[in-house]
Amino acid sequence: MTIPIPSGTQVWLASGHTDMRKGFDGLALLVQETLKRDPHGGHLFVFRGRSGGLIKVLWHDGQGMCLFAKRLERGRFIWPQAVDGAVTITPAQLGYLLEGIDWRHPQRTWRPEAVG
Repeated sequence: MTIPIPSGTQVWLASGHTDMRKGFDGLALLVQETLKRDPHGGHLFVFRGRSGGLIKVLWHDGQGMCLFAKRLERGRFIWPQAVDGAVTITPAQLGYLLEGIDWRHPQRTWRPEAVG
């Protein structure tokens, strides 16, 4: 999944788990009441279900509300341990998260060789 994230956009992970039956309105209400943020402000809000294999991303792109969902075939999405509030991550970390990679400690697979 590729979301065209404009520069300056913040990515918020909602801590804990979310009822994945919620759609646009239910998730927007969570953003307002629980995260104390504006769901129409252009930032991305990411929610994870109880089992950890499904996430939803809520984003207002300036024209309307977008809702993206991704379910992993194997494994779980890495999530913060806090039970309340939200954690901000970078758009690059969101890319890792969406690929099922541990966004907290991504591993480089290539190291430059010393010129000598």
